Amino acid sequence: MLRLEHQGTISRPAPSSILRATRVVAVLRAMHAREYAPVIEALQQGGVLSIELTLSTPGVFDELPRLQEHFGDTLEIGVGTVTAADEAETALDLGAAYIVTPVTDPDIIAACIRRGVAVYPGGLTPTELHAAWKLGATAVKVFPASVVGAGYVGQLRGPFPDIQVIPSGGVDIEDIPGWISSGALAVSLGGPLLGDALRGGDLRELTARARRVRHLVDQTTDQMGAQP
Repeated sequence: MLRLEHQGTISRPAPSSILRATRVVAVLRAMHAREYAPVIEALQQGGVLSIELTLSTPGVFDELPRLQEHFGDTLEIGVGTVTAADEAETALDLGAAYIVTPVTDPDIIAACIRRGVAVYPGGLTPTELHAAWKLGATAVKVFPASVVGAGYVGQLRGPFPDIQVIPSGGVDIEDIPGWISSGALAVSLGGPLLGDALRGGDLRELTARARRVRHLVDQTTDQMGAQP
C-alpha cells in the first residue's frame, strides 16, 4: 500500500517497509542484466533485500519484469543511475519499487511523487541535498559519501533536522556502524558488498558478506535502541 508523508504541500513517498527493516541497498552493475538473477538470490539468502539495478548496465529494462516475476514480493527491486525523467517514467511503468539518481533533477523527483514511488536523488553539498529534500525526495543520497564521511550526517541535521540520508559511493562494509549510528536511513553498497560475484566469483562468499552487512546493521540498531 502506498504511504505518503504529508509535510506542508509536499506528499513525500515513504521508504518501503523492506528498506526500513534492513537498511541496506545493494547496487548492481554488470556486463548485462541477464547476469543478475543468481547474484540477487545470493544477496537474498544473506538478508539483503533491497536491490538497485543501475541503468549503466545494458538490458535492465528488459530483465526487470522477469526478475520481478521470479522474486515476487520477497524483496524489492529499484532502478538506479537514472539521469532523465523519461528513464524514470519507463522504470516506473515496468514496476520499479524505487528510483535512484546521482543528481538532483526536479523532473525525476516530480515523476516519482506523481506515481507515489520512493525516490532517492543524489547530491553532496548542503544546497543540493536540501533542494532535493524540499522537492519531496524520500531521502537524499549523499554521493560520493567517502568524500565527507559519516560525521556529515550529523552536520546536516543541524540546519536540516528532519532530512533523511542514504550514503552511497565508497561506503565499505566496516563503515556501516558509523553511518547508521550517525542517523543514516540506510547505506548503499556496491563493490565492497558485491566483490567479484558478477565476474564469476563464489556466490557463497557473497551471501556471507551480505550476512555480515545485516549483522552490522542489526547490531548497531539494537545498540542505539538500548541507549538511555
